[in-house]
This record gives sequence, structure tokens and C-alpha cells, in this order.
Amino acid sequence: MTKTTTADRTPTDFDFLAGEWRVANRRLKDFLDPASGWEEFPATSRGTRHFDGGASFDEIEFPTLGSGGLTLRLYDRQTGLWSLYWASRRTGTLFPPVTGGFGPDGVGLFHGEDTYDGRPVRVRFVWSGITGDAAQWEQSFSTDGEQTWLVNWTMHLTRT
Repeated sequence: MTKTTTADRTPTDFDFLAGEWRVANRRLKDFLDPASGWEEFPATSRGTRHFDGGASFDEIEFPTLGSGGLTLRLYDRQTGLWSLYWASRRTGTLFPPVTGGFGPDGVGLFHGEDTYDGRPVRVRFVWSGITGDAAQWEQSFSTDGEQTWLVNWTMHLTRT
């Protein structure tokens, strides 16, 4: 994956998310244990843009899980970085942000610190395959200082 520079980023990088989406999810049952197996489930998402593209908001519903959440993305015009914040309806808490941007190849890389099941993890989000009608999101965790990454959740979005 290509590293990004602030020159590659714009406050409209997430404009593609505005609108309604069908989402095919695939995630590990235990985010740090590949042997736990994968579960697949549908979702619907509705995204909006704000601040002339410098903010993006979406709400996602997981009907078969009886849960949902929302993501707020904010563009810092001074640093040229995006910060992405996730909140789960189940917990009502805001998770620590991942920060980054898109490279010239159109791939977005975002990193942050979090914990999972009491363990510190490095988090990576990757946005790729972005077209007018589709996009892909991937979440990975690292417990060894980014030497290895475990992909634990993917979403394939299709515009409705």
C-alpha cells in the first residue's frame, strides 16, 4: 500500500460515501483469533457530507444483529489528515480515532491505538476499490507493533 502525503489529501475525500448503501459484512467472531471463524451479515448505511466536504457522517444498521453504529470523519485542514471516530449503539461510547488519508492510488490508510478484550492493539482501516457505485473497507489489528496485521472485518459497499 502506498504511503500518503498531505498533498494527496483533500477535504472531499469521503464525498463518495454520501447516499445509501447495501453492505456485505464479514468479520472474525473474535477479532484476535483467526480460528474463531468468520460470520457474515448484511447492513444498510446512509452517509452525508458536511463542512463543504470536510466532514462526513454515516449511520449503519445491522438488522440481523439488532445493532448499529455511526462514524464521524473530520478533515483537519491544517495537517491535511482525516480523523475517523466510530460509536456503537450497543455501548453508546465513542471509540478512539484512526487518523490518515488517501494516497495517489486512491487507497485510504488510517491508523490508531485502541484496546480489544483488555489488550492494547494498533488499528488499521483501509478504504479501497472506490467507484461511484462501490467501495471496500477493511479493519485489521496488530499486537506486535505493526510487524503483522490480522484482518478481522471487511465491508463491501454497493450503492442502492
